[in-house]
Amino acid sequence: MSKAAKTIAKIAGKARIDAALVLGSGLSAIGGLLEDCITIPYSELKGFPGSGVSGHGRDLLIGQMGNKRLAILTGREHYYEHGNAAAMRPALEALADLGAETLMLTNSAGSVDERFRPGDLMLIADHINYAGMNPLIGEPTDRRFVNMVDCYNADLRGKAKAVGDRLGIPLGEGVYLWYSGPSFETVAEIQMAIRLGANAVGMSTAPEVILGRYLGMKVWACSSVTNMGAGLSSENISHEHTKTMAVQGAEKLKRLIPALVEEL
Repeated sequence: MSKAAKTIAKIAGKARIDAALVLGSGLSAIGGLLEDCITIPYSELKGFPGSGVSGHGRDLLIGQMGNKRLAILTGREHYYEHGNAAAMRPALEALADLGAETLMLTNSAGSVDERFRPGDLMLIADHINYAGMNPLIGEPTDRRFVNMVDCYNADLRGKAKAVGDRLGIPLGEGVYLWYSGPSFETVAEIQMAIRLGANAVGMSTAPEVILGRYLGMKVWACSSVTNMGAGLSSENISHEHTKTMAVQGAEKLKRLIPALVEEL
């Protein structure tokens, strides 16, 4: 068991964690859904994210969501911060050590598909690693050769869509293209993403999906659409705009996620 996992168990107790949830830009308010919540600053956990990005939290939350014990990472470290695609590996390994078998990921993303407008949610069915980096580079064992077919669990996607139907939250599926950032995509790059078959673009998530599958977790991911891609609307694309628009998606996720957790 990692040092971080031992620290978490010492502070929050040794009861098994059922699932881990990573929150994207502007979505940290979802952490308020936990009951009997214990807050552990990342700074107290070896290998957890460091400085962070505005719009992201910097705490690990452990608590109950319905009948499940959940660990919520209120923010992530991105590749663009320090050039480390494996930045989230220690945190995810610690939560896997504590029993988490399901990894749930959220992000804020730009749409390149008119079916997904700002304020909508998009279930991620697959991704394109356009950034080209991989968090398993340097892993010495044959475990690094992870099978990525169906890396976004089909059963969890199906359950999410059923929950969405019940709650009146439309959930279309799409392909997410990981662009390294931190600069936003050019108009030409957005046109390339469309031609490659992407439906949304963003600066996170794909490395964590790879790590989750490496750790044997079932993975589910959902994008909160905050803007249309460069050249597809008159919006002024900025990080401030992303944080502002993410509130709309957060309200839907605050209804969707607890209902989905009950189905795990």
